[in-house]
Amino acid sequence: MVEPLIIMPVKDSLETAEQAIRAIVASGHNVCVYDDYSSDENAARLDALRDEFGIRVVHIREVLDHPSPNYRWVLNTAQREAIEKNQDLVIVESDVIVKEGTISRLQQAISKGVGMVAAVTVNEEGEVNFPYEYARKIQQDGSCTKRFSFCCTLLTNAFLKAYSFEQLDPTKNWYDVHISHMSRQLGFENILLISNPVLHKPHSSRPWKQLKYKNPLLYYWRKLTQRRDKI
Repeated sequence: MVEPLIIMPVKDSLETAEQAIRAIVASGHNVCVYDDYSSDENAARLDALRDEFGIRVVHIREVLDHPSPNYRWVLNTAQREAIEKNQDLVIVESDVIVKEGTISRLQQAISKGVGMVAAVTVNEEGEVNFPYEYARKIQQDGSCTKRFSFCCTLLTNAFLKAYSFEQLDPTKNWYDVHISHMSRQLGFENILLISNPVLHKPHSSRPWKQLKYKNPLLYYWRKLTQRRDKI
């Protein structure tokens, strides 16, 4: 199999992000980290990890004069590279810890007509958690019609060639739900791997979102009035 292009968008929260980066390297893969306007101290820590492990680090502030979040730009940049190199694209978010074999199992699940393959997310106790709570009753790997997250997800090269991320709405912040729906609209199958769990520490880079569980009324009020987290 061709090695996939693995990317990780990072915005501070370096304690968790470093764990996530080290886990990918320990699993035998490289990763391209997109630093989306982290603090100077955390940007320097990412450079130290680059020097230690040979990972790629792109400091967005050096190439793009646009405030964070810059997920649309990251997705477009990664899509172009993956298509050019005939690679699948794997997105691992900075609050997700992969295991040895996680990435390989994503690739092994690819067959003709598959658009996306996602690893199910679990907490420290091994229980399925956000954003795949709906999968708690699913017993085996297979086609999934519900929305996917980019927590640890592979986008096949075939799907990347079928849908240009240039079409993504620039007024939004996050695109995982939209892109997973587009995959199915274009006739692709999305596969959820229940047998391939990854540890998810939700919202480590956006701690304000913990309000969703502690005080949902305040969370949705802030989301609405402050125009945060536009999906």
